[in-house]
Amino acid sequence: MTGAARFRAWLVAAIAATLLGGVVLLVGQPATGPSSSAPATGTPTGQGAPPLSDSGDTEVTALLRSRAAAVVHRDRPAFLATIDPRATPQFRDAQAAMFDNLASVPLSIFSYNLDPTDVVPVPTGVFPAEELWAPEVQLNYALAGVDRDPTSKPMGYLFSRHGTQWFLASDTLTSRNTWRGPWDFGPVTTIKTRSGVVLAHPGDAALARRIGDELDSDVKAVSAVWDQPWSREVAVLVPSSTDELKAFVGPEFAVDSIAAVAVADRVDNAGHTAIGQRVVLNPDNADKMPEASLKVVLRHEMTHIAARGYTVDGTPMWMLEGFANYVGYRDSGISMDVGAADVAALERDGTVPTDLPANGDFAASGDKINLAYDEAWTLTSFIADTFGQHALVTLYLRVAGGDPKADLGQQLHDVLGVDKAGLVAGWQDYLRRKF
Repeated sequence: MTGAARFRAWLVAAIAATLLGGVVLLVGQPATGPSSSAPATGTPTGQGAPPLSDSGDTEVTALLRSRAAAVVHRDRPAFLATIDPRATPQFRDAQAAMFDNLASVPLSIFSYNLDPTDVVPVPTGVFPAEELWAPEVQLNYALAGVDRDPTSKPMGYLFSRHGTQWFLASDTLTSRNTWRGPWDFGPVTTIKTRSGVVLAHPGDAALARRIGDELDSDVKAVSAVWDQPWSREVAVLVPSSTDELKAFVGPEFAVDSIAAVAVADRVDNAGHTAIGQRVVLNPDNADKMPEASLKVVLRHEMTHIAARGYTVDGTPMWMLEGFANYVGYRDSGISMDVGAADVAALERDGTVPTDLPANGDFAASGDKINLAYDEAWTLTSFIADTFGQHALVTLYLRVAGGDPKADLGQQLHDVLGVDKAGLVAGWQDYLRRKF
């Protein structure tokens, strides 16, 4: 495999993962990570009802406040005091390790919300206690210097009462899912820059440093094109295992082929904001990337983060991925005949695209998906080179931020002064001149 081919293989592995509006929305993902106790078994009983004691939810709320305060103030004994002494050694050890692993994470918010009206049944005999309770619990956390607002994650907590004292007994023994953060998978190393933070594990310290060295310049490069308001702060996560990668991007991805993906928890298109945005890298793939490839991949994913609040579901994939590729490749030093080798080969054979890339092409496999990304990049490059970069951004805002059912031809005419046929014809001529 040539150097150019190796570069394109890693790049496609990265960008082909962002197929749901450029960002994966993580909702209710399964519990993953270190196992802390056996799966729940048995028949649901009345133990899922609200606590028998009227003070039960008050005491559990206080327990969660103590737990959060212990994390914020780095009070290890106070944190461990919230764990049931009768919990399994695996759970107690996992909780202690999690507390220790949070030490270097720059948290600006760490708190819990409890809903005592949303309770799930607890199987009979699942844990030795006078009373068990499994209300809905959400962890709220924010990374300092990145998150303007906290993101919320589901925690499948089981609380136990012995006498008048309530404890946390487990996070796996109910039907609820428990989200796992980087700190659940091992010690966390943190690299902070002016434009964000990189969270990794000691085994990936070299890759984390490479990303940290890139972060500020890549955010600046994205902002040089995307002139709309955005945070200009990015968090990059570098998981160290398949389980951890799946915890961050969801189980639906073929994680072996993922090099990077942008994720978000909630999007407010009206306010042009998104909560819990992260760039997640696969160290098994990203670590093998040369500097130029890593730069393109990071800028591509950061573009999705910058534009996500302006992007509605149903946006044409050629606009989403082509725009992100345009920003990623811009000033990268990688020529179009290398980065878009499939389009170049077809053009030299006398075959030019006759239509815009279809959404289904971006969900294909093999050469077809490679060609779709190549075509999308060359198309958006044609628009920027011919009508101006500002026109490309304006078109993105019109196409990606408007009604997905709107007439594309009218949108093209309003922004560029050409219809769809004129756009395709101009693109064809652009490719002939380029290749």
